[in-house]
Amino acid sequence: MIRSFRHCVVAGVAALVTATAGAADLKLETPRDNLVALRKIQCSLKDGEAVTWYWNGYAYSRVPGEPDRQLFAVEGMNIRQCGPLGTATDGSFKMTTRELLIYKDPKTGEVLRTWANPWTGKEVKVLHVANDPVNQRLGATDRAGRPFRLPLVINGNQWWLTSTVPLFYRNPLAGDYQDYIGGKYHATEMFNFFGDVDQLANPRRSSVDARVGWVRMSDWLPWMEMGGRAGLIYFSTAGRRLDRFEDLSETMQAEIRINYPDYAAPPPLDDERPNETSWTYFRKVTPVTP
Repeated sequence: MIRSFRHCVVAGVAALVTATAGAADLKLETPRDNLVALRKIQCSLKDGEAVTWYWNGYAYSRVPGEPDRQLFAVEGMNIRQCGPLGTATDGSFKMTTRELLIYKDPKTGEVLRTWANPWTGKEVKVLHVANDPVNQRLGATDRAGRPFRLPLVINGNQWWLTSTVPLFYRNPLAGDYQDYIGGKYHATEMFNFFGDVDQLANPRRSSVDARVGWVRMSDWLPWMEMGGRAGLIYFSTAGRRLDRFEDLSETMQAEIRINYPDYAAPPPLDDERPNETSWTYFRKVTPVTP
């Protein structure tokens, strides 16, 4: 989730900052101010302080000619920490994170291990999202050399960030000739972060209480084994930054304890591994035999 939001910000999505009464202390005149605000929202101004985000909701199908179906209940979490980016003094920082999303039966809430595909009639193994790492580097300029600006809106004593991120790129699961015959990864992610302006402006606070809404539309998940069948899957979720890791749901804590113990802490700040996505993770754990 955050990887796409980072892409949106760095790509230079148009920023709208509307100052109103009660928000005068929020200063966004410089890239440094914008980076400080983003770091307070996403993690913490304290180097190495672990921060946990949590969200939940549902996943649905959309197939031409039939009603949408509720396929799964979902729960997600991301654990992260921030630190300075090298020797930079302009507010640039790095964020190291791990991210889980688990699929559940929408009626019973049970974590799914297999799933009966209603279109193919096949029982398939469920592969939960386990992306480690999903790291970011946030600097005072974007890739085009433009000053960093946060797409922040302030209204009264509330701030929010609204971003829509279209994704269309080479599918890591497709072959060398995908540019000729198709096989692009196609998705859209939509984010809404919001919180209290006083917290964001307060220089004595290293972080803020933030909420998030996350919607995603994409091609079918690879483990669904849908082949080239028409349609897509979409997610509608909401969540928040937690006060502590132990505030995760009992379901998520049990999954981490039993199956994903590394996710009780973020990666180290010197982590230089390439980022993982749900598609590269699928390729890693699902060998293909000729």
